[in-house]
Amino acid sequence: MIIYFTVNMLNLILLFHGIMIERLIKEELIELLGYFPVVGLIGSRQVGKTTLVKQLANKLNKKTKYIDLEKPEDLSRLAEPSLYLRTHTDKCVILDEIQRVPHLFPILRALIDEQRTPARFIITGSATPDLIRDSSESLAGRIAYKELTPMNLFEVKDKIKFEEHWFRGGYPLALFAPSQKLSKAWLDNYIQTYVERDLPLLGLKVSPTTLRNLWSMLAHIHGNILNMNLLSKSLEISIPTLKRYLHFLSEAFLIKILEPYYYNIKKRLVKSPKIYIRDTGILHAILGIHTQIQLQGHPIIGHSWEGYIIEQIYTHCHPDFGFCYYRTHHGAECDLILTKANTPLAAIEIKYTSSPKVTKGLNNSIADLKTSKNYIICITDEDYPIAANITVCNIFSFIKNHLQTL
Repeated sequence: MIIYFTVNMLNLILLFHGIMIERLIKEELIELLGYFPVVGLIGSRQVGKTTLVKQLANKLNKKTKYIDLEKPEDLSRLAEPSLYLRTHTDKCVILDEIQRVPHLFPILRALIDEQRTPARFIITGSATPDLIRDSSESLAGRIAYKELTPMNLFEVKDKIKFEEHWFRGGYPLALFAPSQKLSKAWLDNYIQTYVERDLPLLGLKVSPTTLRNLWSMLAHIHGNILNMNLLSKSLEISIPTLKRYLHFLSEAFLIKILEPYYYNIKKRLVKSPKIYIRDTGILHAILGIHTQIQLQGHPIIGHSWEGYIIEQIYTHCHPDFGFCYYRTHHGAECDLILTKANTPLAAIEIKYTSSPKVTKGLNNSIADLKTSKNYIICITDEDYPIAANITVCNIFSFIKNHLQTL
């Protein structure tokens, strides 16, 4: 049985609970709309893009026209897109789920060049610009893209405990479902519909069975270094095919591929990436973890926590930041390295504990990378120095007090 949740249902659930969630990128989007002819809001399905663009429509100094490109009746209006869109040059036209009709991009470019004014169009898409065919080429210099991630910790911190956010993930309808049973039902159906409908529409040519097996295997190696040979043999596919599938899932905002840092370091380094499923609610659903108590006793808990913290940091970082991990065959090991222009800024260890210790691997990493600001992010109520150049803190404090100093 598939349970369909709509944007209106999300609004009803949030209204029932007296919840109003202000997305942190909203003001930045409004600023971009004041300058760029097109703003593209990208992110995975059901992350809240439609809800947000409808909120943005109320903030603009012009009328808006909303077109849902997944509705046949809306698509029929665009049988002659140039003619139709020219009748709305005085409005901001919202084109929702643009990946359904990539042939619109050259037409949008022509219309913008005829009348270049801010906020001509808002487009949403469930993939990166590179995956949405032709977008980056056709609208270069005319569009600003922003990614909308699942709801992050700071957006919901006054509405829900962080343990619940970690367990359920950041998709609104899973996070704010009235019960854990309904949250699980939403996540299970989301995974199923993504496998059977959404990813093939985005262009992923793979059988549902292979994709389900890949999802399951990625969940079990979440937070671990990828063994490409082993995974390809288990799936009975070639390594180039596996690489193509992983790239696709990354471009669809479903997994994060964390590459190792190895620039200009002479020691022998581990050069395979780590793999994370970006939303921990999806991770736990794939693994059949149905309660927080089950998570506490599951071997994945440390890697789940690590992926959760990395995703929260990512949502608050400027695009100039690079993310990687560090590991050598000489004993250096660190969960996360933040870089700028490939220069290491901070070494970060992520531990699900309230009594962290400085490991030899972290000390060796700091010595190799020569980072002056280093952190252990764990379960703690206060910041404190644990070594001369290492600070213990929680995720709230790291994002609020430390991230901006890097």
